[in-house]
Amino acid sequence: MANPSAVCNGHLHHHHHQKQNNLLKSGISKKNGITKGTKKNGVSNGTLYKKTFIEHFEQAPMYVAVFTFVGFAVGTIFGYLRDFMRAWGLEKRNIAAEREQQKDFVPLYQDFENFYTRNLYLRIRDNWNRPICSVPGPQFDLMERVTDDYNWTFRFTGRTIKNVINMGSYNYLGFAETDVNALKTVTIELEKYGTGVCSTRQEMGTLDKHVELEKLVAKFLGVEDAMVFGMGFATNSMNIPALVGKGCLILSDELNHTSLVLGARLSGATIRIFKHNNMQSLEKLLRDAIIYGQPRTHRAWRKIIILVEGIYSMEGSIVRLPEIVSLKNKYKAYLYLDEAHSIGAVGATGRGVVEYFGMSPNDVDVLMGTFTKSFGAAGGYIAGKKDLVDFLRTHSHSAVYATSMCPPVAEQIIRAMKCLMGLDGTTQGLQRVRQLEKNTRYFRRKLHEMGFIIYGNDDSPVVPLLLYMPGKIGAFARRMLEKNIGVVVVGFPATPITESRARFCVSAAHTREMLDTVLNALDELGDFLHLKYSRYSKSSHPELYEESRLELED
Repeated sequence: MANPSAVCNGHLHHHHHQKQNNLLKSGISKKNGITKGTKKNGVSNGTLYKKTFIEHFEQAPMYVAVFTFVGFAVGTIFGYLRDFMRAWGLEKRNIAAEREQQKDFVPLYQDFENFYTRNLYLRIRDNWNRPICSVPGPQFDLMERVTDDYNWTFRFTGRTIKNVINMGSYNYLGFAETDVNALKTVTIELEKYGTGVCSTRQEMGTLDKHVELEKLVAKFLGVEDAMVFGMGFATNSMNIPALVGKGCLILSDELNHTSLVLGARLSGATIRIFKHNNMQSLEKLLRDAIIYGQPRTHRAWRKIIILVEGIYSMEGSIVRLPEIVSLKNKYKAYLYLDEAHSIGAVGATGRGVVEYFGMSPNDVDVLMGTFTKSFGAAGGYIAGKKDLVDFLRTHSHSAVYATSMCPPVAEQIIRAMKCLMGLDGTTQGLQRVRQLEKNTRYFRRKLHEMGFIIYGNDDSPVVPLLLYMPGKIGAFARRMLEKNIGVVVVGFPATPITESRARFCVSAAHTREMLDTVLNALDELGDFLHLKYSRYSKSSHPELYEESRLELED
């Protein structure tokens, strides 16, 4: 493969004849969500997957989809009725409206665009943006609020709801904590450096703490160099435009996070979407890109880069990394891996999906991750070859324009990462990783046994539980809070219109008693709201994976 620094320099050109002759031809079969190695010409693809790869994407019965659409239809009809009543003064108009003096202006508020927000979202708005007044650990305290006008406005009662079990925060390893002894070094750095840097990395914002952190991140990941940024979202959105531009091709998974999508759009590169985790779809795009080149001119693309996530935060699925690496090697593309949810959360020692699949970090050209989840802090990193990182230090929009990471946050990351690496003289970090794995498998197995439809990989701590019908979104979250359990519910447009869900995030800090409390509440609520739609204990998403043979490099 060409020098990875060509990701920065644009030296790599793609031609359809650039293929190695010693290709490994192998097949992938899918049954009940289990990836199995099959043999072709006496060669097994067991070299790709060193263990079974189990994911679940069961489809709901047809009646569920029908009633879901009916629910949205009824809500839409009543929405238009209420808009009519507001227009005629029969109902109070709380929404923002154009002033009479500006009636001939281009409208700032599009009635049709806001129809969903004012007529459907507001009905269940109380389930989001709830103010928390404690550390987001395995339990938290919640400020109680009520509404007197059907969720248009809220007022606080002054009461605090104590010890709510937290099933929504990304505190995978439990490092979001307030233990005085654990945070001793963070306190020292706060007293030494203060709270802010007040400068960018390229000016006066690079501190010795940043250098220490970057060296530690590179060591943790097993790569040559790394660079850290103060905001996780901007790590994607502001660095992708520095790596690709006009004349480049981005192949993006259809379920990629908004930060990846925004970064791709800002880059000016051509974007093509492949079906989620579907290697046939990705290979077709790669093959067509190399054969036909750029539109109109048919010149070779300057670069082809594949954008994927380690764990997909809304689906709970894990990237099929061995197959993607084989394809990117075969077609001489580059791979950008976002490990925001997977770093710390999977792998024997918490080193993400690369370690989870037993692969080398050198197999991935650009390693990206955030510190906002498993490390209980803020910010993100880009890691890989030294040439790549040096290029970003000069050309990254975050490095040039964004304020540096504050020193106490950097120390929190260092503290957590040293704990994971055992550099603090304990095995506590490894124990957290193992506890998270145990909690994840236990929670997922119990939900399956109860008959819920849940998405994702058996090893993913992100656990989406499908609710489907819009009326059940609010009922589910409210009932769970009544049982002192805080959950995140998600609906359209963040998910497909027929796949509203609750998303649980399992933590190493959750005790078995906490998980059992949640499971008992879910079992009871599942019967009450009729949420147990599953017809199988384990199943797969059939349309995501075709049975056709793949040709992959070893």
